[in-house]
Amino acid sequence: MLVEIKATGICHTDEFTRSGSDPEGLFPAILGHEGAGVVAEVGPGVASVKKGDHVIPLYTPECRQCEYCSPARPTCARRYASRRGKA
Repeated sequence: MLVEIKATGICHTDEFTRSGSDPEGLFPAILGHEGAGVVAEVGPGVASVKKGDHVIPLYTPECRQCEYCSPARPTCARRYASRRGKA
């Protein structure tokens, strides 16, 4: 999927990286990983979005099955917590 980013923001994670305190924050870095955009293209097998849809790219994927994938907490999905070291 190709997303045309329309807006980004610097969040507390970006600020932590910018401060130099983040042990994983190597420079040069591109900050502003939170954003919003419009789907410009989709590839084969992509069924959940279509060209023209407005989307918010997330830091971690949603499983859309657990209570943490509610609209209020989509980045807290338990299914993918092990990828963030929080399983």
